[in-house]
Amino acid sequence: MQIPSANDAVMPLEVADTVFGQNFNESLVHQLVVGYMAAGRAGTKAQKTRSEVSGGGAKPWKQKGSGRARAGTTRGPLWRTGGVTFAAKPRSYGQKLNKKMYRAAMRSIFSELLRQGRLRLVDGLVPTEPKTRELVASLTALGVSQGLLITDKPELNLVLAARNIPGFDVCGVTGLNPVKLVHSDTVLITPGAAKHLEAGLA
Repeated sequence: MQIPSANDAVMPLEVADTVFGQNFNESLVHQLVVGYMAAGRAGTKAQKTRSEVSGGGAKPWKQKGSGRARAGTTRGPLWRTGGVTFAAKPRSYGQKLNKKMYRAAMRSIFSELLRQGRLRLVDGLVPTEPKTRELVASLTALGVSQGLLITDKPELNLVLAARNIPGFDVCGVTGLNPVKLVHSDTVLITPGAAKHLEAGLA
């Protein structure tokens, strides 16, 4: 398999079929994307039970003779300012995904991107200054307005220049976002990042 070049600064790169030539496994990719999005949920909601709210130590009135329903505390769920019956607690929404499943899903995504012509090899996009104008000019020359750029070593000038471009993002090989990979119309990748992925996903 070959990753086609997006500019003249780099030649097409020969890559292994075991990583970039796999069949598309829709169910496995779906599991990866859903798991990634679920892990991003905060899960910080917190409420107090009747034992955690303040007050309620004294019995409101005597057990018998008042004509009212018996009560032992003013902090029960039926009372105003009382605790919550089934109080929400901080939790993790993360889903378990084995390493082999993760690598297989990522191989499936990159293989499909290459098959559809959405994965292109690029080099020399790092601007000399952290200026968005310079990076936009380079992307326009490639015919790219939105997408994702994967680099082996994210340069500071590149990250600063790309953060103001709507719909365009830069990430390293170690911080890949499967949701962005699936939704990006064009995925640009440097030769170093491609070789890093080939070694890591094999």
